[in-house]
Amino acid sequence: MIDDEKSLESERKVLLYECFSGISGDMHLGALIDVGVPESHLRDELDKLQLSSEFDLQVKKAKKQGISGTYVNVALTSTKSSPHRRLKDIEEIYQRSSLSDSTLQRCLKMFTNLAEVEAKVHNVSVQEIHFHEVGAVDAIVDITAAAIGLEYLNPDVIQGTPVELGSGWVKCAHGLMPVPAPATAELLVDVPTQRDGVKGEATTPTGATILKSNVQSWSSPYPVEMKKVGYGIGYKDFERPNVLRLSLGTISESVQIESNRLIECNVDDMSPEAFEPLFDRLFEKGAKDVFISPITMKRSRLGTKVSVLCDITQEKSLINCLFENSSTIGVRISSVEKQMLAREIKKAHTRYGDVQVKVSRLPDGSFRWKSEHRDVAKIAEQQKIPYIRVKDEIDQDIAADFDSVKKSIQWLN
Repeated sequence: MIDDEKSLESERKVLLYECFSGISGDMHLGALIDVGVPESHLRDELDKLQLSSEFDLQVKKAKKQGISGTYVNVALTSTKSSPHRRLKDIEEIYQRSSLSDSTLQRCLKMFTNLAEVEAKVHNVSVQEIHFHEVGAVDAIVDITAAAIGLEYLNPDVIQGTPVELGSGWVKCAHGLMPVPAPATAELLVDVPTQRDGVKGEATTPTGATILKSNVQSWSSPYPVEMKKVGYGIGYKDFERPNVLRLSLGTISESVQIESNRLIECNVDDMSPEAFEPLFDRLFEKGAKDVFISPITMKRSRLGTKVSVLCDITQEKSLINCLFENSSTIGVRISSVEKQMLAREIKKAHTRYGDVQVKVSRLPDGSFRWKSEHRDVAKIAEQQKIPYIRVKDEIDQDIAADFDSVKKSIQWLN
């Protein structure tokens, strides 16, 4: 019998963030409503915070440079100044609420991420951190509404595109701060960002923690078919439309499309023995693939081209790795698109025990599979049986068993 390590459906729901003018809590809330979260549902769920006497949720249709969307403002109704809350105080607010466990967990994840970043920026413990702007009622509403909206939409995958941060200076509780604010910059480490696209703060700490805590990938491995688009309208005016775009769609997993960076260099003065440890270091640093090709260089010198495929977030560390672990003094970088068959690792029960099998689905719905070399080699060594014989017998067992169970595997039908 073949066991699924992970079931694979033919289509999944995806939510895409496009933050070309940044993101704030209010913009995010407006975009959630515009893309399909009912305003009445948000209001009913926010009432469970037991803070409704302190704020008024103002929602209206609006436009920015011809783009129509939803504008939301969390207006404070209390005349008292907001307290400087600690993480413990915010946790108590949530504990008193009647929000669902999944919503609470999402809220706490966002505030915890924010607390850890603030603690790092100010060099104090998480317990000592006082939230200022982000501890006020409007920020609590923004983060809670984000969790409510995401739970309502319930996407299988949340993706994002590069985030605009802005430029200049912003006034906050500690005085003037550079854009992006320190907390925003720290939250978006390893996230693809853009700067100087607009004058002013484009992405706030609240917006950054929403992205940090919920976006799962910053490039789409699959073709996305969009079903609905929503816009959250910002209150600032920029040269470009100050809107946040959220799109709901589906992804088909028969073919995966992935955007990568290709780093290459030519070497002709390195011992062949040095390539194996170089491969090891590159894979340790996050390379998706590493391969070498024989080439003829200038003056007819024989050389080797080293090619490294990686995600954009790993580019810098892998370039440094090449400089440190090879004799190259320069690299070339290009963007490439990779198309791959959807694949899953299954577990097959054979006469020699469990063996991993890589199963791929072709666009026409048919499939191919291959037994894992390392498992076969290990069995051959342990049993003192020739590899070729073990491979043939294991493949026979997999083929016979796979035919009997393939109808029960959802994604192959």
